Amino acid sequence: MMRNMAGMMKKVEEMKKRMEALQSEMEQASFAASVGGGVVTVRVTGKGFVKSVSINPEAVDPVEIDVLEDMICLATNNAKQKAEAEMAARIKDITGGLPLPPGINLPF
Repeated sequence: MMRNMAGMMKKVEEMKKRMEALQSEMEQASFAASVGGGVVTVRVTGKGFVKSVSINPEAVDPVEIDVLEDMICLATNNAKQKAEAEMAARIKDITGGLPLPPGINLPF
């Protein structure tokens, strides 16, 4: 039984190191989404922080500013979803697909 416990602790430590590396990688990773045929492009980090917003100047129409605002929100949400999907896939790889107990949200 002690061998199993030692082996389990070693695996937990390895998983922790891989999660720390993943967090660092995701902070540096960049995910972009464009909407409106490239009118608005938003780039976020793997942690979901907005890095940049690019707007085609031709799309700026003061009369339809609400459409532009909606496109910015949509592009931001799409980019964040890409980052979240990548994080979920990478966590699944690290945990071997094992479900995490309720209440444990990764990354830490």
